[in-house]
Amino acid sequence: MNLPIRVWYFRTAGSAFGDTLVWTLAPVYFVQTVGMSPLQLVLVGTFMEITIFICEVPTGIIADVVSRRLSIVIGYLVMGAAIVFSALIAEPWAVIVAWSLWGLGYTFTSGAEDAWLADEVGIGQVQRVYLRSAQIGRITSLLAIVGSVALGLVSLRLPVLVGGMVIAAVGVVLALVMPETGFHPAPREKTESAIRSFATTGRAAARHVRRTPVLLLILAITASWGAWSEAYDRLGQAHLIRDVGLPDFAGLSYVVWFGVIAVVSLLLTLIIAQPLNLRLEQASRQTVTRVLLLADVALIATVTAFALAGAFWLALLAMLATNTIRSLVSPLFSSWLNQSITDSTVRATVLSFASQADALGQWTGGPAIGAIGEWFGIRAALVAGAALLAPAVGLYARAVGRPAPIDVEIESTP
Repeated sequence: MNLPIRVWYFRTAGSAFGDTLVWTLAPVYFVQTVGMSPLQLVLVGTFMEITIFICEVPTGIIADVVSRRLSIVIGYLVMGAAIVFSALIAEPWAVIVAWSLWGLGYTFTSGAEDAWLADEVGIGQVQRVYLRSAQIGRITSLLAIVGSVALGLVSLRLPVLVGGMVIAAVGVVLALVMPETGFHPAPREKTESAIRSFATTGRAAARHVRRTPVLLLILAITASWGAWSEAYDRLGQAHLIRDVGLPDFAGLSYVVWFGVIAVVSLLLTLIIAQPLNLRLEQASRQTVTRVLLLADVALIATVTAFALAGAFWLALLAMLATNTIRSLVSPLFSSWLNQSITDSTVRATVLSFASQADALGQWTGGPAIGAIGEWFGIRAALVAGAALLAPAVGLYARAVGRPAPIDVEIESTP
């Protein structure tokens, strides 16, 4: 195994461990300790995604023009510091500010990570590395869930605080060991200013997207996905706490309950999603597209069932099904997107366009969903979020009929 793959697996394990420490109980921390309302919970994501939308392309161009490695290191340091801040000040305004800063850090890593991997190992190995790293991330996450629950039983702040410190530490290690041998900065004359170089790369990436119809469909699907995920990610735990209620079973506290839910979700992913991903490792683009189409249809059904469930066990089953399907979709979608980009010189910028589309879906749909939750209840907000997945189903159906993308030559000058 060469050094870039080892570094990628370390990055995957470290970020999965830190993120899982944080997110196993962060929504509970927001509800129980910070005391956030449904609208405030959604606004956390809205302001974060506005930041991502504004900063995604500029930071993606930095990764294409200056250094993928530098962009990734900056991202992890900023994300870790932001998470620590959100744990130190348990106020709604502080949480919103902190996750806006997290969004800034994220934009330095999104696109740059995938582009770095493709440059260092070659596009032919990307899907295999994605699927293997997803397995590493799941196993690491299992350990992090146990740690999050243990820390959460002491204080709900602790898993958020420690998780942020872990993510920042990943950035420090990457700064020391991450190679960058496959990256070639975007060509520019010595007299050309950095700003003009950034603009040139951005225009080249935009032309590449316009000339590749499948990429246009992918960006639209990403926006639809972002809109529905905002409702589920921000309000799912609050729905269980406030609407459904957690049963008093064997004296389990709500902290342990959410740990159990996270563990079972991960085990189902390992048992169901991982084998399916491995079977699809060598599948054609059309086959992967059909699987993604069916997965979105299933998500609409499971999220709606989760929102309308009156009994805890029915809500639990629907939640577990939703989490498992999402775990199946994520690596497949990343691979599908990367394989549709035929010009490596603008890869990070195009991937940033995709992340920006996700942010657009979240911050345009988020406030409306939050308002529905505030006025009509969390159940209604979750159903509205599920409905926002419907456009993605139609777009996947169109993508099934599209031919595979072909190489197009992108001019490097305007």
